[in-house]
Amino acid sequence: MLGLTHPIESYRLLTMSKRLRVILKDADYREVQRMARSRHMSLVQWVRQALDLARRREPQGDRGKKLEVIRTAAQHDYPTSDTDTILAEIERGYRTRSHS
Repeated sequence: MLGLTHPIESYRLLTMSKRLRVILKDADYREVQRMARSRHMSLVQWVRQALDLARRREPQGDRGKKLEVIRTAAQHDYPTSDTDTILAEIERGYRTRSHS
């Protein structure tokens, strides 16, 4: 029988649509193994987690759309003040609320 690396691997095998094969140098492979072991994870778990983290760090959406939104927002005037003044007003608000 096929040895699975994780209790839910059988479920994942049923829903998996693609396999990813990555060739690593021996030293790199040992380093990844070490990192997985240090987190008490299987190599498969560690790789999936690393890929998920990398995917979440990637910017989402269209760059052009984001730039358009920023340019539109930059055309408007927003109330501003000196940072010390703003912080003093916030602090006064906290003190007023705590005395009510």
